Amino acid sequence: MIWFWFYLSLGLGLWVTLGLRILPGGPAGKGDEVRADDNALIDQVRSTWRAQDGETAEQIFAKVSKVAHFVPKGWKLGPKIDSGELVVFLWTKRRSDEEKEGYTVTWVVVPDGTVKLVTPYAKPMDLGWQAFALSLIADDVTNRDRGANRRFLYDLGNFNFVTTAQGKLGDLLRRGRCIIGDPVKVHYSPTVDEQQTAKGGLWRVQLSVDDCDIQGRSYFNRDIIIFEKREGQDWNPQSFLAKRIETYAPDSWFDLADPKDQEASEAARKALAK
Repeated sequence: MIWFWFYLSLGLGLWVTLGLRILPGGPAGKGDEVRADDNALIDQVRSTWRAQDGETAEQIFAKVSKVAHFVPKGWKLGPKIDSGELVVFLWTKRRSDEEKEGYTVTWVVVPDGTVKLVTPYAKPMDLGWQAFALSLIADDVTNRDRGANRRFLYDLGNFNFVTTAQGKLGDLLRRGRCIIGDPVKVHYSPTVDEQQTAKGGLWRVQLSVDDCDIQGRSYFNRDIIIFEKREGQDWNPQSFLAKRIETYAPDSWFDLADPKDQEASEAARKALAK
């Protein structure tokens, strides 16, 4: 039983062993009068859940399928649990993959009608389709999956879901004439540590910048940008360059930089080079 819930929370592809209720008549079980309540639950998730930019899950899946190894397979119902009803979306990396090779994204519909995405690896969806696509592609790169869409991974505009006091991250990096390299990570942690006092999980965006050329002057060759965000809060800069991006316009990122911050940045660069 412990392993059952472990795999369910991760949203891994154990479609049969999870006891999913298969609905006839298409992905959402349309036209099945016997399971009208089941259909209503699926429709509730499809119509009410929204990412922070207002997109529905199906809009996100449609866009992600065009840039990542993501083949939608449809909606199903999971088993009932104490906290509510589970609604599951099924997908595979390739059209030829069998069901046992698939993955799931799971929502819980609680008795008061609230719909919440509960699969940890899919939580970047809350930030929008680009964040979810980046997380999947970055995972493909880490796992050396053939055909990973690195072009999408290095497109500055795809990081505009991270907002700073100076503007959207991707726009700022473009103004700084920055080039993205490896590694890139978009990750969600349900719990930061055992001593965590703040409620909710944590999103973390990390990217490596190979070079920036501001007004024709190159300031560095490789640095890391790290932003973190707790549920219900704004993005927080965590690395030297992220703090400069949050505080200054691109043409002032390295003006009067604190020597201690520069030392920390240099240490981070050396760690990346190993």
